[in-house]
Amino acid sequence: MKDLVVYYSLEGNTEYVANRIKDGIGADTLRLIPKKAYHDKGFAKFFWGGKSAVMAEKPKLEECKVDLAAYDRIIFGFPVWASNFTPPLRTFIEDHAEELKGKRFAAFACQSGAGAEKALAKLAKCIGIVDFELTAVFIDPKEKQDKSKDGQIEAFCGALGRREGI
Repeated sequence: MKDLVVYYSLEGNTEYVANRIKDGIGADTLRLIPKKAYHDKGFAKFFWGGKSAVMAEKPKLEECKVDLAAYDRIIFGFPVWASNFTPPLRTFIEDHAEELKGKRFAAFACQSGAGAEKALAKLAKCIGIVDFELTAVFIDPKEKQDKSKDGQIEAFCGALGRREGI
């Protein structure tokens, strides 16, 4: 079985977790990069990012070449914006809808506040599944790094591995 972590990261928290999963279970990673970058500071960051997520926008992405047929499971990762998953994931899912059929899915969300459970449910609906094989929510895993948070990431990797029969 081969896993692919598909993620969007604005401030590095989601990328930190994606790379930990990559190292922890031997997954490949695919970072989604919008052609027009989101604001990453101040009021504009929250306003435009939140608006984009709530309005279910689909930003154009930098070209990414991936053969999804090579993967059995896709693990989505994202920061939570206004109780939603980030728009680059929506673009990816809609652009690759046919290729995603029949895959297994897991997901993780990074947040500072709340809303991850709602965002995960919305992501599952967007993919067209009832529920994920496995989910996790991480609170500022890179920005406020500590042994407890790293342990949560390791536990998520362990659960992903156990589902593979490792």
